[in-house]
Amino acid sequence: MKQHAIAIHGGAGTILRSLMSSEKERSYKKGLEDAILAGDKILSNGGSALDAVELAVRALEDNPLFNAGKGAVFTNEGKNEMDASIMDGRNLMAGAVSGIQNIKNPISLSRAVMEKSEHVYLSGLGAKQFADKMKFEYTPDEYFYVQQRFDQLQSAKESDTMVLDHTGDSLEHGEKKFGTVGAVALDVHGNIAAATSTGGMTNKKFGRVGDSPIIGAGTYANNNTCAISCTGHGEFFIRAVVAYDISCLMEYKGLSLKAACDIVVNQKLVTFGGEGGLVAIDAKGNIELPFNSEGMYRGMKKSDGELYLGIYKD
Repeated sequence: MKQHAIAIHGGAGTILRSLMSSEKERSYKKGLEDAILAGDKILSNGGSALDAVELAVRALEDNPLFNAGKGAVFTNEGKNEMDASIMDGRNLMAGAVSGIQNIKNPISLSRAVMEKSEHVYLSGLGAKQFADKMKFEYTPDEYFYVQQRFDQLQSAKESDTMVLDHTGDSLEHGEKKFGTVGAVALDVHGNIAAATSTGGMTNKKFGRVGDSPIIGAGTYANNNTCAISCTGHGEFFIRAVVAYDISCLMEYKGLSLKAACDIVVNQKLVTFGGEGGLVAIDAKGNIELPFNSEGMYRGMKKSDGELYLGIYKD
């Protein structure tokens, strides 16, 4: 049987070992492992990369430790507004949603947009109407209420700033965590796919949308090049068109996945202050997990190798 592989991320930023308790570290790693194994099980049974990335992201959306789905941060108005996107490398089909509320798994709604509508990107009320039409179950506000997230909102309101998913004592210690989750995968049929989901920024206003639901910025997949899912300061990732830029460097300049990722993440983004990282895979099963921040919750598993989990730079 041909090889298969999967890689995931759960956010990047100033994630320092000195600020992480051993218990919290174990919890994060368990969450990452559960998501990887969920996707890997699909791939091991000959399933599609698209199914694998959706299931892996759903697992992260269901985990309150990560800023997506249940763990989504609060807006200035005290709501949970979520964004997500998914892309199929076989045919460049894609689906995305932004500004949606009360949907347990936004990534699955994104897939419905891709497969059951003639559109790519739906937002706000329109996305909700589509979800209703597709019979998506309404999830009450209480499901998304995580005390730590609410406390983050109160702290952010006091300083009247938007917060990039601070965690724990981060407001005091200057920690920044860009809270997004995502997955990329290669299946035994040689197809690749990518998926990304986020709750955005704490205390965000004016319907702000980052890179996560934007095809080419936060998510991209093309069997001829690579599949990418990003996490970082969304405004910079949009301006740099990060995910598509990596694909372009491979397609038009013939660069390897590693070389393309290094140029975009560690050179281009750094030059104008863009912080974050991404997970990437190509049709040969090569995986890259680059980031220019202090840390990134990440993991990967290949059919011929052991499961890898990482948080810090070292």
